[in-house]
Amino acid sequence: MIGIARLAAAGLLAMMAMGAARAEDALKAKIGVLRLSSSAPVFIAQDKGYFREAGLDLELKFFDAAQPIAVATTSGDVDFGVTAFTAGLYNLAGKGVLKVIGGMSREKAGYPLIGYFASNNAYASGLKTPKDLAGKRIAMTQVGSSFHYSLGLLADKYGFKLADVKIVPLQSLSNAAAALKGETVDAALLPISTARKLMDDGGAKFLGWVGDETPWQLGAVFASPKTLTNKALVTKFLGVLAKADREYHDVILASMKDGVAPINDETKPLLEIIAKYTNLPVEQVVGNCAYIDPDGKLDVKNVDNQIKWLQEQGFADKGFDANTIIAKDFVKAD
Repeated sequence: MIGIARLAAAGLLAMMAMGAARAEDALKAKIGVLRLSSSAPVFIAQDKGYFREAGLDLELKFFDAAQPIAVATTSGDVDFGVTAFTAGLYNLAGKGVLKVIGGMSREKAGYPLIGYFASNNAYASGLKTPKDLAGKRIAMTQVGSSFHYSLGLLADKYGFKLADVKIVPLQSLSNAAAALKGETVDAALLPISTARKLMDDGGAKFLGWVGDETPWQLGAVFASPKTLTNKALVTKFLGVLAKADREYHDVILASMKDGVAPINDETKPLLEIIAKYTNLPVEQVVGNCAYIDPDGKLDVKNVDNQIKWLQEQGFADKGFDANTIIAKDFVKAD
């Protein structure tokens, strides 16, 4: 009996040693993300253990604006970035220190994500629709940000000059929301997750959705050339994301109606994961599900249009295009 016990104990110790070895062998990496539904597949993959099952030990590092994620990826503070395109990101990629390796969120009609919001005073004075933003003071995170580009597309659509709009860059979503509530700006472009509390508290008025007005490829997955040399890490990471992209699309996005996901036995587990990482109640997450291509594809043509627009505005450097900044070995083009 003692011999059997010793064998059992030895077997248990061996199994524990093998588990420890596997943990040590796992490829480690950090991902820079925002606490927004636009990163939902990352949250799903992390929470459900998909990264771990693929032999990855990934840490999520949260930021409050898109551009710092690009900078952190370049400096090596994070290995992968998942966030919106910005002029700063494009400039870094144009210099060869960043590469786009996949698609993520898109502004698409019927999927609420980024909205136009008016201060109460501006709304009372006639700012009722997105086309009324001409000539107004508008808060956003940064000049050349995804919000800035969205506003530029709106100006092109309705024929007003972007130069006539007073852009107020406040560096973070929370600062932009505070400025709107404090009436120091007329309007702001904000993700619904940030703006919802403002509206619920009567601090702002909703004008419309960017996706309904001007659909475009909002977000992407990117990495530094140094990270890309570790092909095993990148391939496993993108493979897991593709699995989570598909699950998020087929379970949540496919069930949405009028911009809202239902809460049922199938959707609730994923909605609760998104709620956990975005610090929102499930009841708010249901109306805040960003569109993401089920195969993680990138709209390369739209990315090229973004670069050209930013270059024309003087926000991005000349001399590069979409083909320059894309890691073709990894990107699935739309």
